[in-house]
This record gives sequence, C-alpha cells and structure tokens, in this order.
Amino acid sequence: MLSALQVITTVVVGVMVGVEFSVPFFTNPIINALPEDAGQLARADGGRRGGAVMPIWYIGSLVLVAVWAIAGWHHDGTGLVVTAGALLIVSVIMSILLLVPINNRVKTWTPENRPEDWKEQMTRWDRWHYVRVAVIVAAFALLVAALA
Repeated sequence: MLSALQVITTVVVGVMVGVEFSVPFFTNPIINALPEDAGQLARADGGRRGGAVMPIWYIGSLVLVAVWAIAGWHHDGTGLVVTAGALLIVSVIMSILLLVPINNRVKTWTPENRPEDWKEQMTRWDRWHYVRVAVIVAAFALLVAALA
C-alpha cells in the first residue's frame, strides 16, 4: 500500500511541477509574443484557469505527501518526504501571499480596464513564479530521492 501511495504522490507532484515549469519557459514566452491585447487576454484567461485548478492540485499534493510521511514514518527516506512537504507548504504560502493577489487582479483585466502598470505586475508575478518553481522542483527531487 505504501508503494502505491509513493508512486501516486510522486506522479501527482511531478505532473504539477511539469505544468508549473512549462509556464515560464514555454507558455509565457508564446503569450508574450502575441500582440499586446491578445497576450494580455491570454494571461487573464490563464489566470482564471490556473486559479481554478492549481489550489486543488497544490493542496492535494501536500495532503498526499503528508499521508506518505505518516504512513512511512519508520521507513528510510521519511526525512526527505517531510522536507518535501515543508517545501510544498512554503510554495502554498508564497502562492497565497505573493502570486494569488496578482493573479486575482490579472484574471479580471481586459484591454479596456487593465492598469497602466499591467506589464510590471506581470513581470512581478513571473519573478515570484520562478522562485515557486524552484521550490516545488526541489520538493519533487526530494520525493524522488525518498523512493530510492
């Protein structure tokens, strides 16, 4: 049972990391190459879609990691799993405090109502997202290491 939990958790977290990794390195460069209004509208749509799905994914990942840590408490690698969980907590806190407030504004913008500094706000979101990606990549790496 623990082995199945480990595999499911690693896959769920790994896919989440892949999605989040693709945003700054693939999706945003494509969106940024669009004409200004189209790019801004794409960011708003992405904010709505991500804002609906990612909280569930982040919290679900954290719950799976916590269950793995509890179920495997006396097994090798538990310290790595606990540390991965702590990093996922950091990513959730970062999201709530730094990224979600910007995202909540972005998802309501249209070319007619966006603020003058909308590009600066996007750049700020991007910078924090890079940090969050680094944190969740580290958490994923720890989970993979815990499997060994």
